[in-house]
Amino acid sequence: MSRLIVKTATCEYKTNPIGTDSLKPRGPGLQSRTRYYYRIRVWDQQGRTSEWSETAYWETAFLGTDEWVADWITADMSADKTKSEPAYLLRKSFSIQGTVAKARIYATSLGVYELHLNGGRVGDALLTPGWTSYNKRLQYQTYDVTSLLQDGGNAVGVILGSGWYKATLGWKGEKSLFGDIKAALLQLHITYEDGSEVVIASDSSWKAETGAILISEIYYGESYDARLEKAGWNCADYGDEAWRVVTLLDHTKETLVAQENLPTRVIQTIKPVSVFTTPAGDTVLDMGQNMVGWIHFQVKGSPGHKITLQHAEVLDKDGNIYLGNLRSAKQTIEYICKGGSQESYEPHFTFQGFRYVKVEGYPGELSLDNFRGRVIHTDMEPTGSFECSDPLINQLQSNIVWGQKGNFLDIPTDCPQRDERLGWTGDAQVFIRTAAFNMNVASFFTKWLKDLKADQLPDGGVPFVIPNILEGDHSSSAWGDAAVICPWTVYLCYGDVRVLEEQYESMKAWVEYIRKQGDNEFLWNSGFHFGDWLGLDAKENSYIGATPKDLIATAFYAYSTRLFAQTAEVLQRAEDAREYRRLYEQIVQNFRCEFVTPNGRLAADTQTAYALALMFDLVEGEVKKRVAKSLAGHIEENKFHLTTGFVGTPYLCLVLSENGYHDVATKLVHQQEYPSWLYSVNKGATTVWEHWDGIKEDGSFWSDDMNSFNHYAYGAIGDWFYRVVAGIDMDEKQPGYKHILIRPQLMEGLSYARASLKSMYGEIASGWEVSGASDGIDNGSGKRDSATEESSKHIKVKVTIPVNTTATVELPSASLEAVSEGASGEKISQIVGVVDSKQAEGMVILELTSGSYEFSYLM
Repeated sequence: MSRLIVKTATCEYKTNPIGTDSLKPRGPGLQSRTRYYYRIRVWDQQGRTSEWSETAYWETAFLGTDEWVADWITADMSADKTKSEPAYLLRKSFSIQGTVAKARIYATSLGVYELHLNGGRVGDALLTPGWTSYNKRLQYQTYDVTSLLQDGGNAVGVILGSGWYKATLGWKGEKSLFGDIKAALLQLHITYEDGSEVVIASDSSWKAETGAILISEIYYGESYDARLEKAGWNCADYGDEAWRVVTLLDHTKETLVAQENLPTRVIQTIKPVSVFTTPAGDTVLDMGQNMVGWIHFQVKGSPGHKITLQHAEVLDKDGNIYLGNLRSAKQTIEYICKGGSQESYEPHFTFQGFRYVKVEGYPGELSLDNFRGRVIHTDMEPTGSFECSDPLINQLQSNIVWGQKGNFLDIPTDCPQRDERLGWTGDAQVFIRTAAFNMNVASFFTKWLKDLKADQLPDGGVPFVIPNILEGDHSSSAWGDAAVICPWTVYLCYGDVRVLEEQYESMKAWVEYIRKQGDNEFLWNSGFHFGDWLGLDAKENSYIGATPKDLIATAFYAYSTRLFAQTAEVLQRAEDAREYRRLYEQIVQNFRCEFVTPNGRLAADTQTAYALALMFDLVEGEVKKRVAKSLAGHIEENKFHLTTGFVGTPYLCLVLSENGYHDVATKLVHQQEYPSWLYSVNKGATTVWEHWDGIKEDGSFWSDDMNSFNHYAYGAIGDWFYRVVAGIDMDEKQPGYKHILIRPQLMEGLSYARASLKSMYGEIASGWEVSGASDGIDNGSGKRDSATEESSKHIKVKVTIPVNTTATVELPSASLEAVSEGASGEKISQIVGVVDSKQAEGMVILELTSGSYEFSYLM
């Protein structure tokens, strides 16, 4: 069993885990456009040293906006009345004389762009520069093009589309919310071997024209006429004499920031599983998976022949393609053939959410081999996995992951198909912990939170969506609280204090915003709130559940205040820590006075009210026990069905398991009847739905108005799978999984469950197996099957603890004398790496150093 202690051999910057200055300069200052190399070696506790790693590097971009010498350029196409919002082609030819040592392009746009050089596309990033609060923050990208330049003639080009900047956004059909002119900005820095440098920048010498992309927008889709392609437009020898001169645009460069998030890319390619004819006579492809991206296809047709693709998530009860839930979004691709040989096509500046594709006009026999689905999302590293013996739960976990893939497209969107696709704050905060298990979302949320801070109102209020495109109401509880919950969660999961430093004033401003509301600074009982959105206990024709809005608001007020006080403690802001700890205590006291009766009964008899009171520690002692019992009783009375919406659902199973009702949580998750997580699975869902009954038992739909079949909020149950069932958790006093808590709770009806997580220290794994136990699943009645009444069960628990960490492991239903090492049979006292062990009520608690372990015992 090897255990290594990893240390950097040398470093220019040292990360300080606690303190206001997280980066302590220990070397020369950084320079712009410079590559810095490093290598690493490690040694263990015996002093044995490894070889040096291979040399790696990182590179700076511009360290100041004054380094931009390029002009914003656009095209004046006002005289062209034949096209609707065509994409622009912008190009410039130039010559190189000499040997190039290095070359970098720095580029961005007002809109979205593709970069081209010498006949081909540069890089594989999609929808660049991504979506930010453009008027305050605009990313630019850096490209290493050293190997793409050639001696003599060269040509650089940009295809420029409308994107989020100029196209229609939101359900009101508004366009140009950030600006009404799309433009590009580009600098190519060429350094020769003799050290001299040449800069090719976007300026008045560039040329502009339109091409085959007639329109390409987020909601609309794309219309592409291949007959209008400008073959070789991105090559040096292309004749652009008839092209127009570009127009310079007076636009600021002060908002420019280097790329912060990982780019959006094609992550996966899938083949359709079938093609069929619907009762309405439509030819439809089934991709087998509700996905986000587009279709790549090959076709051979006559000049001017048009193929149309319409994208949909589900079929209606008659088996026809269902487009109603798209609202005004078209999700349509139109391709007009050039003619002649076989043609290949995929869209440029749009994306669709779909499983089914209605194909019209395809010439000849439609072969599945000619169609592929390109799955796109932010290129986040997969970090977590969860698996168990129940195939329905495994499908649910797959649905959660696919929901994250489909909605983590540069920002955390609410849905990928209809005329929305916005960064709703409430959805993001309820799912972020699950998201951080499935994938590395550190840079993803760090970038998005900077936009939250940028769009935050002067009084500290937080818009409903980030980037903000909605005017009017703002700052709902549970939505605006993303300003505090999200940075705190990123800090916990990755141990990087910088996100707290970056967001500190934003977090504080949000708490102060709430504090100023109403006539009691310790309650939040005023303003607009979404409440328990889509709660099933809502009144008829209402989206808002029955839990009182002021109870929800005050609960989240307490939670955000507590997290902010903890943030101040981490950053050693002692005065703020004291003040906001006192404020938190006052809020809790007022919550109890307002919403808890003298006899300890919660004022609102709803599952969400109970869940929030327990999750946010708003009740204690005997009152807490009564609230937990009331929650469990409420669920049992509902025959193990939930009634919660967006606010209560993420916490429901967590608080049940934490407060002695894990069996009730287990029955909730095993429930297959509506409403339940597994209801949609049995209906064939491959992503998480927005509504528990998006498709009803009879095959009809909940509503056309708001019925996404790819909406990750209810996927927050994934947090419970990882933290409770598999048991991977952390000591919050040592964030980033420096000290790991492994506390699995066996789940009735499962013979095994296991999970893994690639932490910043390495892979953590936890899993258990039960032999001699029934696999019978409770039917929701609350009664166990007789087959589960075993006199004894054999338990195996396997864990992996990475180097430079320690762990506390709780073995459920174990006695100290019965636990042994799985392979060797050694007793706990003999197992290397077990530094402490003790018997507790209903469990054995072990303290471990790094390594892989297997514990075996009878329960």
